[in-house]
Amino acid sequence: MADTTKYIFVTGGVTSSLGKGILAASLAKLLQLRGYSASIQKFDPYINIDPGTLNPYEHGECYVTDDGAETDLDLGHYERFLNVPTSQANNVTTGRIYETVIRRERLGEYQGKTVQVIPHITDEIKRRFTLLNENQKFDFILTEIGGTVGDIESLPYIEALRQFRYEHGPEHCLVIHLTLLPYLNAVGELKTKPTQHSVKMLLQSGVQPDILVCRSEVRIPSDVREKVARFCNVRLEEVIENVNAPTIYEVPFLLRKENLDEVVLKKLDLPLKEEPDFTYWKHFVSRLKNPIDEIRIALVGKYVELHDSYLSISESLKIAGAENELNVKIIWIHSEDVNAENVDRLLKGVDGVLVAPGFGERGVEGKIVAVRYAREHQTPFLGICLGMQMAVVEFGRNVLELAGAHSSEFDPKTEHPVIDIMAEQKKVTQMGGTMRLGAYECTVRRNSLIHQAYQKTRVSERHRHRFEFNNAYRKQYEKAGVVMSDINPDTDLVEVIELKDHPYFIGTQFHPEYKSTVESPHPLFLSFVNAAYAHKTGRYVEKTQLPAEEANS
Repeated sequence: MADTTKYIFVTGGVTSSLGKGILAASLAKLLQLRGYSASIQKFDPYINIDPGTLNPYEHGECYVTDDGAETDLDLGHYERFLNVPTSQANNVTTGRIYETVIRRERLGEYQGKTVQVIPHITDEIKRRFTLLNENQKFDFILTEIGGTVGDIESLPYIEALRQFRYEHGPEHCLVIHLTLLPYLNAVGELKTKPTQHSVKMLLQSGVQPDILVCRSEVRIPSDVREKVARFCNVRLEEVIENVNAPTIYEVPFLLRKENLDEVVLKKLDLPLKEEPDFTYWKHFVSRLKNPIDEIRIALVGKYVELHDSYLSISESLKIAGAENELNVKIIWIHSEDVNAENVDRLLKGVDGVLVAPGFGERGVEGKIVAVRYAREHQTPFLGICLGMQMAVVEFGRNVLELAGAHSSEFDPKTEHPVIDIMAEQKKVTQMGGTMRLGAYECTVRRNSLIHQAYQKTRVSERHRHRFEFNNAYRKQYEKAGVVMSDINPDTDLVEVIELKDHPYFIGTQFHPEYKSTVESPHPLFLSFVNAAYAHKTGRYVEKTQLPAEEANS
């Protein structure tokens, strides 16, 4: 049967970080709201096999999928917008492409031929363009090409795109080029030359963009649009304005006003189907922009200089805040800066403390101090992964009086390894992709805080760790008031700890931020935000419903 899927490629020019991922997610959302099925994938031009071993300062957070893939952070945007899980196939790197080709060469699959970028590397890239369709057929597959046009690293991808477009025909393949129209304050003008040069680079590679999406700080006048269209070989209606938005969740609205979805469907000769139903999305954005109150959450982490290192956490807090009609103001605190002498000053007045995940010994003592502050001051606390582990260490040291209690990750000689390496991880020497990764089921203890949040006794959550709570200390902790409220039914791994004598104190071994979307806010973030509001005001959020006419406006 012929492939009826339409392939949309999103390339970028002029500069990085223009928002190709948000553009792809927003367009996919518009198509989804019109009744089409869509999936998005990201092709990254770096040679790492995946982002799993990258320092967060290099590339932001590493996002983890249900099937255990360590992926680019843009996949988080894809899931938060579409409310559809991604997988291993949704993120491909140059390293993975070359790894596959070299493995095939070693197995003799090329029958002694000289292995070259063209055709072998480009053929593997083209194969990966369609891989998402192997298990499920989509109406649209959107492919974001990382980097900017003209980069040496991106050349094989652009060449593969050129070939793919020729082989599938323009009726099945469309190219959207995201570029920048800089505004020069000195002369009060938008400048089109960078966009012209970017398109010229694409043309030199044999690719003519079908649609230009132009990022700008100001509205784009009609004469500037006409100039871009004339010099870049596109029609006027194919020049799409993408002005900076107050929040990324408004981008679908802005692109709908520019008729981007209609232009795409027209060029691919597809029916418009129904008008996009923005009821829920508008409801969400309205709550996001019109909160009834504000809470302050201290996010204690070791990579806070680059907020993208905790992107899924910050977005999950924002989404949960909107659901509770609250603005969540994040107070970014570097864990290396926290100590017993200054913790009162740093955390005084916050409504909740979130101790973030991370790797390595740097800053862990500051996290332990922050945990103690939240425990002793009855401040709502959420610890994620390493944050949960440091909560275990803090309790062991300061409540159970286990001198020198620590994680064996940081102190292999500790007398009390209350956090220890998982048995199956002890013989692992290769770093990439070898942790406990992906979704695992957990059994929730009834009448616990997380049971109140989930309202169910069986959940599936995503993981990324090598170390775990040491069950040799389990009875001691439980006797002292720690509730092991979530247990893996197969391994007896402690997934969640709570404190009995605390209004809200939860540490999770898993990463709830990876499963929070606009349409399905994660229950733990919802309950944490609500607990923070109760800490501030003495009452929980009483949600109001928007009037029907406002929700549908």
